[in-house]
Amino acid sequence: MSMGDEPLYPIAVLIDELKNDDIQLRLNSIRRLSTIARALGEERTRKELIPFLSENNDDDDEVLLAMAEELGVFIPYVGGVDHANVLLPPLETLCTVEETCVREKAVESLCRIGSQMKDTNLVEFFVPLVKRLAAGEWFTARVSACGLFHIAYPSAPDALKAELRSVYSQLCQDDMPMVRRSAATNLGKFAATMEPAHLKTEIMQIFEDLTQDDQDSVRLLAVEGCAALGKLLEPQDCVAHILPVIVNFSQDKSWRVRYMVANQLYELCEAVGPEPTKTELVPAYVRLLRDNEAEVRIAAAGKVTKFSRILNAQLAIQHILPCVKELSSDSSQHVRSALASVIMGMAPVLGKEATIEQLLPIFLSLLKDEFPDVRLNIISKLDQVNQVIGIDLLSQSLLPAIVELAEDRHWRVRLAIIEYIPLLGSQLGVGFFDDKLGALCMKWLQDKVYSIRDAAANNLKRLAEEFGPEWAMQHIVPQVLEMVNNPHYLYRMTVIRAISLLAPVMGSEITCSKLLPVVVAASKDRVPNIKFNVAKVLQSLIHIVDHSVVESTIRPCLVDLSEDPDVDVRYFANEAIQALNHDMMKS
Repeated sequence: MSMGDEPLYPIAVLIDELKNDDIQLRLNSIRRLSTIARALGEERTRKELIPFLSENNDDDDEVLLAMAEELGVFIPYVGGVDHANVLLPPLETLCTVEETCVREKAVESLCRIGSQMKDTNLVEFFVPLVKRLAAGEWFTARVSACGLFHIAYPSAPDALKAELRSVYSQLCQDDMPMVRRSAATNLGKFAATMEPAHLKTEIMQIFEDLTQDDQDSVRLLAVEGCAALGKLLEPQDCVAHILPVIVNFSQDKSWRVRYMVANQLYELCEAVGPEPTKTELVPAYVRLLRDNEAEVRIAAAGKVTKFSRILNAQLAIQHILPCVKELSSDSSQHVRSALASVIMGMAPVLGKEATIEQLLPIFLSLLKDEFPDVRLNIISKLDQVNQVIGIDLLSQSLLPAIVELAEDRHWRVRLAIIEYIPLLGSQLGVGFFDDKLGALCMKWLQDKVYSIRDAAANNLKRLAEEFGPEWAMQHIVPQVLEMVNNPHYLYRMTVIRAISLLAPVMGSEITCSKLLPVVVAASKDRVPNIKFNVAKVLQSLIHIVDHSVVESTIRPCLVDLSEDPDVDVRYFANEAIQALNHDMMKS
C-alpha cells in the first residue's frame, strides 16, 4: 500500500469487518469507531463514515446497541456541535428497531446530542425528527419519540410548541399500549419543561386520561407520574388534581397498580403535603397495609416508619399500629421480614411509653419468628429502640431471644448474631456483656461450622478493641488459652487464629508473656495443619514483639519447622524466615 492510500485504510478495514460473518469482528469494529473517525478526520467522518453507518443498520442487536452507544459521544469527531445534526439520521433509524435495549440506547444518545445542539439546529433538525418518529407507521418509532419531547420542546417557537403538545397528547391515546406506556413514563420529564399555564390544562388532561387507561401497565406508570407532577404543581392544585388520583389508585382493581402506590406513597405524601396526608392518605395507606395481595403488603410494610414520621405519635398509634400488629403475624414470611427491617424506626416516633406498651410485644413476637431473616432484621436495628426505652428494659425483654438465636440450628443465623455481638456490647455496656453474653462468645469458638469459629475469633478481637486490653486479659485470653489442649485439631487451630487476631490489640508485653509461649508450644503439635498455621502466626508476630524476642524465640522455632517432614509446613516456615530476614535488612 502506498503512502497516498494510507488514509483510506481505516475505512477499508471498517467496511471489511462490518461485513464480516464473525459478529465479534463486527463488534470490535463498531467499538473502534472513534479511532477510525480520528484517522479519517472530521470532514470525511461526516461525508463517508456516518452515511455508511446509516445504511448498514441491519445487523445483530449487539452490534446495533454498540453503535447507538458510540454515536452518543461522537460530536467531537464530526466537527463539534455545529455539525451534530449529521449524527441524527443513523440514530433515528436505530430508534425504530425491534429490540428494546437498542431503541432505549438510541434515545439516550439522541437526548445527549440534542442537549448540546444549538437552538436553531434543534428547531431545524431535531424537532422534525421527533415529529417523524411520532408519526411512524411502526409502533417502535412512536415509543422512541416519547422520550425525546423534553429535549425538543424548550427551544421550539410557540406555534411549534403547541404542535408538540398536541402530538404528545395523541401518543397518550395511541392504539398500542406500548406507546401509551412510554408516554406515561416520560410525562414527568416533558411536563418539567412546560410553561405553568399549559401544565395545569393540557398536561393534567393527558394525565387524567392515562390514569383511566384500561391497561394496568399504563396506569401503574401513571402512579410514578403522580409524584413527578406533584412536585411541579402548586400545593392547592396538587390536592385538587393529584390526591383524588392517588386515593383511586390505592383501590385499583389491579394489584400491580396498588403495589406501585404502596411503593411510591412516601414520595406522593411529600407532593401533597402533611395536612391532606393525614386526612386523605392515612385511610388509603391502611387499606394497602391490609391488602389481600402479599406483594402490596410487603411494599406497604416497608414504608411503615417513613409514613409514621409524617404523622404525629397519636395518629400513628391510632391508625398504623393496629395494622403493624396484624402484619407481625402475617401469613407471608416476606411481609414479616419487610416489617421487621423498618419497625424499629417507629420507636422514636411513638415515644417511650407507647414503645414499651405497644411495640415491644411486636418486637418479641418477630424475634421468635420461625423465619431467620425476620429475626435478624430485628437484631440489626436494636440500637434505635435502645435510645428510646433504655438498656434495662431492652435487656430483660430481648436477651432471652438473642440467646435463643445464638444457639439457632441454622448456622447463618448464628453467624449474623456473632457479627452483631460487638454492636450489642457497645450498646449494652461491659457489665451487662460479662454477665450475659461472655459465655456465648467462648462457646462459638467450638462450633461445628468453620465460618462460625472464624467469625467468633474475629468477634473476640473486636470486643478487645471495644472494651480494651485489660478487660480482654481478664475475660478473654485465659479462656482462649485453655482451649489449646482440645483433643480436636480444628478447635486448636481456631485458638491459633484467635491469638493471631488478638496479639495486635493486646500489645507487645502480653503477647510475649502470654500468647507467644502457647504458639511456640503448638509448633510441636502432631498435626501438620496446626504447624504451618503456627508458622503464619509467628510471621505476623514479627512486627509486634521486640527484636530480641524475635531472635531468641521466633527464629529458632521457625528453623525447627523449616526442617519438618511435611512439605507445607516447610514451605510456610521458609516464607516466614524470608520475611524475617527481609525485615531485618530493612531495619
